[in-house]
Amino acid sequence: MAGIYPVLLCGGSGTRLWPVSRKSFPKQFVPLAGQGTLFQAAAGRMQGAPGVAAPVVITNSDFRFIVSEQLAAEGIRPGAIMIEPTARNTGPAILAAAVHLAATDPKALMLVMPTDHSIPDVDAFRVAVEAGVPRAAAGRIVTFGVRPDRPETGFGWIELKAAPEDGASQPVQRFVEKPVLEKAQAMLAEGRYLWNAGIFLMSAETLIAAFHEHAADLIKPVTEAVEGARVDLDFLRLAAEPWAEARDISVDFAVMEKAGNIDVVPLGAAWSDLGDWNSVWRENGGDRAGAKGTVTQGAVTAIDCEGSLLRSEVEGQHVVGIGLRDLVVVAMPDAVLVADRARAQDVKGAVAQLKARSVRQAEVFPRDHRPWGWFETLALADRFQVKRIVVKPGAALSLQSHIHRAEHWVVVSGTAQVTVGDEVKLLSENQSVYVPLGAVHRLANPGRVPVVLIEVQTGAYLGEDDIIRYEDIYARSDDPGTSR
Repeated sequence: MAGIYPVLLCGGSGTRLWPVSRKSFPKQFVPLAGQGTLFQAAAGRMQGAPGVAAPVVITNSDFRFIVSEQLAAEGIRPGAIMIEPTARNTGPAILAAAVHLAATDPKALMLVMPTDHSIPDVDAFRVAVEAGVPRAAAGRIVTFGVRPDRPETGFGWIELKAAPEDGASQPVQRFVEKPVLEKAQAMLAEGRYLWNAGIFLMSAETLIAAFHEHAADLIKPVTEAVEGARVDLDFLRLAAEPWAEARDISVDFAVMEKAGNIDVVPLGAAWSDLGDWNSVWRENGGDRAGAKGTVTQGAVTAIDCEGSLLRSEVEGQHVVGIGLRDLVVVAMPDAVLVADRARAQDVKGAVAQLKARSVRQAEVFPRDHRPWGWFETLALADRFQVKRIVVKPGAALSLQSHIHRAEHWVVVSGTAQVTVGDEVKLLSENQSVYVPLGAVHRLANPGRVPVVLIEVQTGAYLGEDDIIRYEDIYARSDDPGTSR
């Protein structure tokens, strides 16, 4: 396989897997099936294969440091991390990657992959990709389909002229939107249909030509956004003004459902989009013994439970299930989901209701990730807040001050370098410091192990946007309203 550039799509809001997945920290960054995250698995799927280049990641500003941190944890150096100024769906995003790659190699083959899907068998996936390379190099758009094993109504389907054979490509007859149950049952019985995995392989010039033919209005704004992109640390920020002119549309609606040069290769591997908690239950072996299997994750005890998923995400909190049948129970520090497993798709609607009521947990993850580490709220009340803060080795928070609050820091692990006004000092375990209201201050970790501290904030207003930032090694001056 020569000249293949993995293109990793990394956006989304993750509402169907709430409360573990939320807008501020969607499912691709969460370990759901295995030790690593779905994003890390996608990034490593082609890593080390002959002729495969470093991946190109397309994400947004909020996720950029999470992306770089999770890639670094896997030892993967990206070819580019492209930052969308605003969400415009997969059509403009994939076109931007094609324009970026075509600038140096128009015949570069793009392997476009969502990063929130599970494909455990990497070898089988690579075999399917290799089978599609000749067709992609010849100017075809190659997609990959999954053999259906149930009448799934949550996936799109692909119609073929004849029954699919592993490793053999054939032209796509048409794409079928998510069907009703009766239609899905009929397609499953007929045997000429595959699930649409949303993975594509084609050359950059082939894709650009397809956009010229089927969605020409996107060419100008996306091209100008790529040509006007600026380098920001390790990221490539697309130009905001032309990008705003691109319409919000998926690549399926913009190109794939209209193009006549699309082939499909069946994936000889298990695949799941992990689109709801029922699929997470299934992916983790819940259906291997029929509907009786119970999956437990984290600190969980299940007694006389059948067909259920019990998951705990809370340190020091144990979830106990007794006599449960076909339920999903997911415990987070700030929210608990209890649902009938058959109604897992309704979680998205529940999140919409929470959002309409301005419930913070609808979109905001309890652990707030930053380029220097993370923090989480342990207690919050009128005029005070208690947080746990973890700073990575060699990292530093911005030099900043607050208008409405003072802070007390107690180091519980590691050694912190603390700046308050003109004074700089080291604090080790069990030592503390007071940061008065309005004082210019900074927290840094000069050591080789993470620094853990407890912060107590007091004041009339404790919002994350109460910040004046003076210096920041992560160049976050264009991130309004983000503290630290």
